[in-house]
Amino acid sequence: MERYCLSREEIVDCALWAAAMGYGSCVLQSGEKWDEAFVGFVEGCVREIKERSRGPELPDGLGITLAVGEQTPETYRRFRAAGAHRYLLRIETSNPELFARLHPAAQSFRDRVACLASLREAGFQVGTGVMIGLPGQTVGDLADDILFFRDQDVDMIGMGPYIVHDQSPLRGLGMMPHDELLALALNMIAVTRLALPDVNIAATTALQALAPDGREQGIACGANVIMPNLTPQGARRNYRLYEGKPCLDEGRDECRVCLQHRVETAGRTVARNAWGDSRHVARRRPPHA
Repeated sequence: MERYCLSREEIVDCALWAAAMGYGSCVLQSGEKWDEAFVGFVEGCVREIKERSRGPELPDGLGITLAVGEQTPETYRRFRAAGAHRYLLRIETSNPELFARLHPAAQSFRDRVACLASLREAGFQVGTGVMIGLPGQTVGDLADDILFFRDQDVDMIGMGPYIVHDQSPLRGLGMMPHDELLALALNMIAVTRLALPDVNIAATTALQALAPDGREQGIACGANVIMPNLTPQGARRNYRLYEGKPCLDEGRDECRVCLQHRVETAGRTVARNAWGDSRHVARRRPPHA
C-alpha cells in the first residue's frame, strides 16, 4: 500500500471543476490523522473551496461533505465553522463485538457513536453506514443496523457490500458469492428506504464491482445519491480498498458522462447546482432556520 496526500491546489481544483460542471456538492475524504497540521490543512481546503466556488449558480458556494474519521469535538466545530455542513462517519456495524473484531484495539464502538453525537452538536448533517456481508455478520445484525440509523436520526447513509481484498487480514475468512452479496446489499438498501423514507442513501461504487449495472440496481432499489470519482487519475490506484474497484482509469469528464447516463438509465434525473440535502433535514429543521 502506498500512502499519498493530494496537495491543497489539487483538491481545490477538483472541487472547483465539480462546481463548474453543476455538481453542487463534493465529498473530501481521507484516512484518519489528528495532528494540527492535518486539521489545519482540511480546514483551509474547505474555506478556500467555499470562497472560490460562490457564483450565480451557487451563491452559497459548493456544498461540502467531510469524511476524515474520528476527531475531537473542537475539531468538528472548526470544520463546521470553515464551511463544511455534512459529515460521513461510518460505524461499519452496530454490533459492538463485530466492530471490535474489525477494528484496531484503540478504536471502540462507544467512541465512534460519541463522535456521531459530537458532529450533531457541532451543527453537521450526520451520515453513517455499514458494510454488508461481513464475515460473522447475521441478518439480525443488519436489521439492528437499520434501527441504529433510525435511533441516531441520521440524515444520510453510505453502505455497501463487503468485498475482500487479497491483502486484507480478513481474506482468510472469505466472502459471500457475488450474486448472493449483491442481492443482500440491494435488499438492505430497499428495506432501509422503506424504514427511513426521507434520508439520503448512496448507491456505492462497490455495487458496480459486483455487477456492471450494480449502481443502477441500487438506485432502482431506493438509493438516491451517486458519487462520481474526482480523484486525479494518478492517485486512484492507491485507493483500491477491494478487488475489482471500478473507474480507476476513467477521466473526470468520462466519469461525469457515464454517471449521468447511469442515472438516466435507472429512470431518474440528475439534480444540478444543488447541495442535495435530504428531506429528512428539512423535516427536522425549524421553519425559521
